Amino acid sequence: MRQHEGPHVSLAKVRSAALRGIEGIPVDVECDIGSGLPAFNVVGLPDTAVQEARERVRAAIKNAGFEFPLRRITVNLAPADVRKEGPIYDLPIAVAVLVASGQVPDRFQDTALIGELSLDGRLRHVAGVLPFTAMCAEEGFAQAVVPHEDTAEAGLVAGVRVMGLETLGQLAEPPESWPAPLPPSEAMSGLEPHDLSTVHGQEHVKRAMEVAAAGGHNLLMQGPPGAGKTLLARALPGLLTPLHASEAIEVSKVYSVAGLLSRENPLLRDRPFRSPHHTISHAGLVGGGSSIRPGEVSLAHRGVLFLDEFPEFSTVALESMREPLESGHVTISRARGSVTFPARFLLVAAMNPCPCGYYGDSLRNCTCPEASVSRYQRRVSGPMMDRIDLFADVPRVDLKELAGEPSGERSETVRARVIEARARQSARLEGSRALTNAEMNPTEVRKHCQETMSPDAQPLLNTAMQQLGLSARAFHRVLKVARTVADLAGSDRIETVHLAESIQYRRRGAD
Repeated sequence: MRQHEGPHVSLAKVRSAALRGIEGIPVDVECDIGSGLPAFNVVGLPDTAVQEARERVRAAIKNAGFEFPLRRITVNLAPADVRKEGPIYDLPIAVAVLVASGQVPDRFQDTALIGELSLDGRLRHVAGVLPFTAMCAEEGFAQAVVPHEDTAEAGLVAGVRVMGLETLGQLAEPPESWPAPLPPSEAMSGLEPHDLSTVHGQEHVKRAMEVAAAGGHNLLMQGPPGAGKTLLARALPGLLTPLHASEAIEVSKVYSVAGLLSRENPLLRDRPFRSPHHTISHAGLVGGGSSIRPGEVSLAHRGVLFLDEFPEFSTVALESMREPLESGHVTISRARGSVTFPARFLLVAAMNPCPCGYYGDSLRNCTCPEASVSRYQRRVSGPMMDRIDLFADVPRVDLKELAGEPSGERSETVRARVIEARARQSARLEGSRALTNAEMNPTEVRKHCQETMSPDAQPLLNTAMQQLGLSARAFHRVLKVARTVADLAGSDRIETVHLAESIQYRRRGAD
């Protein structure tokens, strides 16, 4: 049993954090050791996992060689109106008990702590380390103590000294002797995307993908089974620009909260590509659950969300995507409060034209009744379709073309044009909250689209408005796409040819 290193102080306070979405909220962990029958109580709106920390802390303190005080122990997690969830408070509670009982010196005034304890006193990995360390930097903490295996993730945030503990027993030693933090990695690569040159034909669809990648526009592909919709969608990440530093941290925060970051390579550099199955629940798609976690729309933040078999997703799930598609974030409300996650993603959807998949096909006859075809195509609501910028038909590829060698451009060639177009957008939108043309607000659309449109293009726009019956939202989306087409062409003005291409991507009779 370790000897006490200082006088009995009975009251101690250490700092930790509560996670709300991808942000951290400072939490004070106060411990009072008083007289009376032995008891160990945790107050301050803890959930079940925090209540269970009492037994983990008790066993960890004993097995780490310290003495667990046989007195009345009260731990308060303040502020009391913020719900505390998960096992992240094990370490700060244990440290508060040890400081209050005088077994370790009180050297944590400018330090915040987070970590889960095993019964033998070792520290385990916890989710949300990156938002926790970011909170430490924002709140002015000089140091952050986390489980040693999480130090690479914590080290991604500048301005905070990161220290890692492998066991609770190391608290008896000076911090200089604690194990050195793991160095953060520069990148975490995902799956290698398909190259566009491997896709036979479909040049008009590839062009639509280029426009989508350049401006961040939502895309819907429709065609029979086996036409190449999924293969095309999986080639889209290869056209996108790398994540900027600030984007990489923001995306990595989402994955940190979800517990999906690699411990060795915690910084995401590749744009996410998420492809959930159509049987996914509403909570799985937009986020939620008993312990609120980000859904697929947030895991696809600043990347691509691919929804194959688009009409097969539940109506509730699809309609719940309307808010994030418009605002770039999703808010999940519960009785005890609301949580907001970022959700600015590029939606790529794929669907068959009918239940059997061959309506309008050149080789196989459709076996669906007309009423069935109509019902199938109406499964996705008009307001949802109105939020899609580009519609592309993906017809069956000719057998002769399929048997030959692919002749299209490589992804890296198209990506170079996308990078140039994105650079033009960045310069034009400097100082704006928008990063791409798709994110422009109505004021920016008027300034950068309508006021820069060639006079020759205005009659074409008026005609399209009348013949296609465009809604106000669709009208703005046509202009945004035209702006992207002009950027790809290196033009400062939106010419008639740019507007004409944009109009061709609209879904006839949908608006």
